[in-house]
Amino acid sequence: MRQALGLEREQYAPVLVREKQSVKLRQLLDRVREHSSFYQKKISAAGIRWEDIRSVDDIKHLPFTDKEELRQDEALALCAVPEEEIVRIHSTSGTTGKSVVVPYTQQDVEDWGEMMVSCLQIAGVTNKDRVQVTPGYGLWTAGIGFQNGCEKLGAMVIPMGPGNTDKQLAMMQDLRATVLIGTASYGLLLAEEAMQRNILDKIHLRRAVFGSERWGDNMRQRMEDILGIESYDIYGLTEVYGPGIGIDCEYHTGIHYFPDYLYFEVIDPETGELLPDGQVGELVITTLVKEGMPLIRYRTHDLTYIKRESCECGRPYPQIGRILGRSDDTVKIKGVNVYQGQLEDVIRMTPGLSSEYQMIVNRESGKDTVLVRIEEDPKRPNSKAGKELQHNIKTVINIIADVEVVPYRTLPRSEKKSKRVYDRRNLD
Repeated sequence: MRQALGLEREQYAPVLVREKQSVKLRQLLDRVREHSSFYQKKISAAGIRWEDIRSVDDIKHLPFTDKEELRQDEALALCAVPEEEIVRIHSTSGTTGKSVVVPYTQQDVEDWGEMMVSCLQIAGVTNKDRVQVTPGYGLWTAGIGFQNGCEKLGAMVIPMGPGNTDKQLAMMQDLRATVLIGTASYGLLLAEEAMQRNILDKIHLRRAVFGSERWGDNMRQRMEDILGIESYDIYGLTEVYGPGIGIDCEYHTGIHYFPDYLYFEVIDPETGELLPDGQVGELVITTLVKEGMPLIRYRTHDLTYIKRESCECGRPYPQIGRILGRSDDTVKIKGVNVYQGQLEDVIRMTPGLSSEYQMIVNRESGKDTVLVRIEEDPKRPNSKAGKELQHNIKTVINIIADVEVVPYRTLPRSEKKSKRVYDRRNLD
């Protein structure tokens, strides 16, 4: 087991971190140079000499890796260790194309578990908690990833898996679960169902850890108000271990991540140029120690920014901003790039609105139209909320949108991820 995450704060000084990361990068390059036919071909095709990459300052010269490249005809084509060292397989969902198969060595599983434990500890989970895990199991990384982390921490796991809301609420009451894990969309559904059934006094949750989708502060506030919990935003993706490579802390100002395992960059999604700290762009991840399927400069398509200032929580781990959306899901309207995080920020600043919304983009008579359908806040109604949101969208995002405020619980809820943006311009 690596002893990386137990270091004192002074050992995480930026210069020392970069020195450690540079050593691990060179070790990574040595491994893939010897064992990864994928990266052998990729680096050779880019005309780069391995010996010229001496530190993380040189990483910008290496080519990016994109998800489409990982969709190989041979399932284990990207494996960088002998097959007998692989102890587990996961894969992406395949909703946007062929699934990416991800092999793990025992060390990969251990490292992932250590990061997950650190995330859970940041969220205040202890070995005294009873943790209800609602994401899916099997090839998806979420269910087993959370279970491994909780068991490594010593918490009691209730491995419910997805769906079956009646059973979820029954077990939550009977076993007096104290921590809920899942998507924020399903967390909201469970919270509203518990309130509707008048069983909130029988719910004993104190924490929730949500991931796998973009969710905003309005949704967080709504769930916390109903359930009386504090919620945390966990980050991860299957290609890079799974959930647990980063999480926000009690200050909720960004996502802490673990630089002993991962090197983060933020680039301009169109030009590929490295962006300065604080500027929003696409997150690029290099897995410094991953063995089964290491990734060099992997384009996540998640939009965020690097935060260099220290967090008030005092933890030594650096931060990125909370994920604002995806570069490949950004909607371009009349020349303006719009992503979910922008719209959710505008909704949050407009009194009288709840968390659930839909943005519907259409084309009529050759012109783009935007309709934002948003639920009212049942506790803080505001008769002018629609007009105020329309004004704020124009002021902040610089697009004109029609706004329809609908009654609370009018829009659909999801047991998985909620779909919020509908671009119908290319439909017949």
